[in-house]
This record gives sequence, C-alpha cells and structure tokens, in this order.
Amino acid sequence: MSTVALFAQLKLRLLAGNLRGDLQRKLGFIFTLVAAAGLAALGFFLMSLLRLVPADIAASLVTVAFSAFLVGWMVVPLLAFGLDDTLDPAKLSLFPLRTRRLAIGLFTASVTGVWPAAMLVVTFGALVGLASSAGGWLLGVLAVLVQFALCVVTSRLITTSLSSALRTRRGRDVLAVAALLVVLLAQLPNLVMNSGFGDPTAMLHQMAAVLRWTPPGMMAHAVIDGGLVGLAEVVLGALLVVVLAWLWIKALSRALVTPDVSTQAASVRRESGLIDRFLPDGPLAAVVTKELKYIRRDPRYRVGWFSSVLVTVVLSFSLTRTAEAAAGMPVTLACAGALMIALQSINAFGIDGRSLWMNAVTFGSERGLATDLAGRHLANALIAVPLIAMIAVATGLLAGQPAAILPGMLAGWGALGVGLGVGSVTSVVLPYTVPERMNAFSGAAPGQGGLAFASAMGATVGIALLALPFVLPLVFGLLWVCVLAPFYGLLAEVLGRRLAARIGFARTPELLLAVSKPT
Repeated sequence: MSTVALFAQLKLRLLAGNLRGDLQRKLGFIFTLVAAAGLAALGFFLMSLLRLVPADIAASLVTVAFSAFLVGWMVVPLLAFGLDDTLDPAKLSLFPLRTRRLAIGLFTASVTGVWPAAMLVVTFGALVGLASSAGGWLLGVLAVLVQFALCVVTSRLITTSLSSALRTRRGRDVLAVAALLVVLLAQLPNLVMNSGFGDPTAMLHQMAAVLRWTPPGMMAHAVIDGGLVGLAEVVLGALLVVVLAWLWIKALSRALVTPDVSTQAASVRRESGLIDRFLPDGPLAAVVTKELKYIRRDPRYRVGWFSSVLVTVVLSFSLTRTAEAAAGMPVTLACAGALMIALQSINAFGIDGRSLWMNAVTFGSERGLATDLAGRHLANALIAVPLIAMIAVATGLLAGQPAAILPGMLAGWGALGVGLGVGSVTSVVLPYTVPERMNAFSGAAPGQGGLAFASAMGATVGIALLALPFVLPLVFGLLWVCVLAPFYGLLAEVLGRRLAARIGFARTPELLLAVSKPT
C-alpha cells in the first residue's frame, strides 16, 4: 500500500473512530460537516460572483483573499496543535518510515478532511470569478493547486519547526499573545475605514498592490493573465513550494531526534495568597484560590480573558471613532465587555476534567455545589469588576460622553452578574470536556463542538434577554436605572447559582461523565 493511501486511511479511521458509540460526537461531526459544506458553497458562490464586478476590483479582492488564506493556514494549525496528532511529529516518531515518506504521509493527512476540502472548493471559486480565456482556465487550475499546496506546506513547516516549543507552557503563552495580535491586526482595515482615513476601494487597490508580487498574489494574477507571464508565475510558485517542502523535511528530521523540552523539570514555589487574609479558611476560600491560580497559570484561561478584553477594546475603538457615536455607546460597550467576560464561565467545570471527582465527593449536598460555584464566581468577579470599570472609563472618554461612565460601569457590573448566573445553569445543563492537551485555544473535546456552540449561543441569548430590563432604559437616557443594575445582577447570580446547584447535584454522575471525555 502506498504512503498516500495509508495515511489517508489512517486519517479517515481516526475521524470514524471518534464517532463510535457516542451520540454527541456524531452530532458534532454532522454539525461540522454541514458547516464546512455550507462554507464551501457560500465561498464558491461569492468568489464566482466576482465575474460581475469590475476586473480591477475582482483582481484586488482575489489577491487579498489568497493572501488571507495563506495567513489562515499559517495561524490556525498552531491553534489546533495538541488536538490533531498528525500536527505533532513526535506522535509519529516511532513509525518505521523514512523522513521523506513520513512527510508525504503528513501532507496527505493535512489535506484529508472536510475543512481542507472546503477551502479548496472556495479557492476554485476564484477560477470561476477571474478566468476569461482558455489559457486562464488551464493556468487557473494549476495556480489554484499550487496555492493550495503552498498553504499546506507552509503550515506544515511552521508547526513542525515550532513543535518543540509548543509543548511547553511558555511556548503556548507566546502563541496566545501572537494569536491575539493577529486578531488585532486583522481589525486594522475596519478601524481605519471607520475613522474616515480613506476610500475603501483605494485602500483595497493599495493593499493588493503591496501583495501583488507575493506568492498568493502571483497565483491570483496567473489566473487573470493566462499567458506566458502567468505561466512563469505558476512555475515560480511551484518552485517555492518545492523549496518549502525541502525545508519542512529538514525540520521534520530535526524534530524527530530533538529531546522534548516539555519534560524538563520545573521549580515549585510555595506561596500564600491574598485570599487567605480576607476569607476564612474553608471551601469558599479554597475554590477562590484555586481559580485565581488557574487564571494566572493555565493558558486556556489567559487566552479567554485576553480575548474578551481584546474584542471589547477593538469594538470600543471602532465604534467610538465613528462620525457620531450613539448616546448610549459607553453603556452598550460596557455590557458587551461584561458579556464577553461572562462567557468564560459558561462551562465552569470543563477545565477541571477528570479531577472534578475530587470536588464532587466533597459536595455532599446542593449547598456544597453552590459554594463551589460561588467561589468560582468570586474569583471571576475579582478580576472582571476592575476590568469593566476600566472599559466604561475608556469608552466614555473615547466617545466624548464622560457623564455615561458611571451608568456604563454599573450596567456592566449588572450584566456580569446576569452572565455568571446564566453560566452556572449552562455549566450543569450543557457541560462539555475542555481538552487537557497542549493547546490554549481548544474549545471542546472531539465530537463536542456542536455542544460547545449550543452552550455559547444559548448563554449569549439568555444573558442578552435577562439584561434588557436595565440596558434598554439606560440606552434611552433613563440613567437612574443604573443604580438598580448591580443589585439586579447580584439577584440573577444568586438565583442562577442556586438553580444550577439543584440541577447539578441531582446529575453529578452525568456531569462528571460529560467533562471527562477522552481527548
């Protein structure tokens, strides 16, 4: 059996093995399949519509799109490192294969799946939107295949070169910061356009002109040209893929014989926290101390918090830089920041995983579970309350509405309480496993992606609906309502926590099973 067929079968069997005997995994796979198919159809359709727009705009759009595809292939696999065993060469080091054959197999595994197929379909849509001659169609097929191979090989080169560092906690922290910076940079065009700094069409052409002689830009131009220049660009792109493949094989050879730095011993410190000075010794103080240490040490927590703050900052800067910011903008943005922060608590027990049983045996009653949730919420509030205050101050000053700072702050605190209450309920009704493996951006265990999506959407809708009684009056100028918002949020948190304790204690075995799925 050839290496290509062997690794393709292995990848398909891995996908099929995740579906056996588990309804949630099957539903998650079906959801992923439908989402990928829908994205492929929508992307192909939008790309093909470029034939209806002026040729210069279509060329610029495809140039920027091809470059964005390459950047996506460079970044997204890093976020999935630790979830997909085929991305880590150390997982395959015992295979009796030479490095070249192993590289061929890893390339095959990379292109086997619904998402690579969806991306290839979207890329072929550019061929329909740009090709205008027989040469364009012929060269277009080659250009699309070279573009796809360039994305895959570049992605493999980066993940293989960084595989050793990504196994360490420090490496995952650096990746988290880098990924957040990428997200921030992706918002720069939107921020610039909202600030009125230039014409969007002119900006598009300028961006495309900068990317014209990059490999993705040459592939896009080859589809349009369809002549000797386009052929030369495709050949140059293919040669670049060969060079990158050679570098990848060299990196793979080195990674297979390099010791794993994540197994090196680390120092252990004993320290006493500030919580011990303010809370009496007991279950509540223990949970608060544990959660604060998790937030400080676990990359998954840090990424969630940094992402929440970053999204809120981008929204604040973007919306308050418009020509005329709405009167209730600080209130809306403070509540949006509270919503983003509260979404970190919608699966409170997921990161605990199998270790949750040690807490479960000490619950003993609904009150014990309610105390555990209260400790988690208190730890969350110790960080979230100052952050929301800073968001309210920043948005009020940026929007030129200092009088709305205090109402925004109080409304944000109220929305945080509502979010914590809703998060308590979703944590016991829709729990799911957060992978323990080496990835700070992991959302759920294989097969539970649909469950995680349902939990996030349900929590978002629930928080938005329950916060409307005090958000709407504030947006329309009834500022006295802000005094009631924190008390309303505290009431929602207490009621949600008690309801979650009643539901969760009755289904503790199911809760433990849901957060202990193999990853």
